[in-house]
Amino acid sequence: MSYFVYILASRKHGTLYVGVTNDIARRIDEHRTGVASGFTKKYRIHQLVYAETHDDVNEAIGREKAIKEWKREWKVQLIEKANPEWDDLTASLNR
Repeated sequence: MSYFVYILASRKHGTLYVGVTNDIARRIDEHRTGVASGFTKKYRIHQLVYAETHDDVNEAIGREKAIKEWKREWKVQLIEKANPEWDDLTASLNR
């Protein structure tokens, strides 16, 4: 099974949310419909701007926790290295 660490944004350089899941398509849908998190609903954070895959759940959770502790600047650099235009990556998900 694969596990995903992901970052959502409200817009380019907007508010960020870091999460982990084993079903990224379902989780993004939950964020977009307001089911998943009060934070993402409150700040309208729905754009998938970064995702990485892990084979081990503990590794994924550890990575999520590490990224959450990073300075915002480091998170922005991580996003821009993989996705310089902050495109919404949701369409590229295998559904």
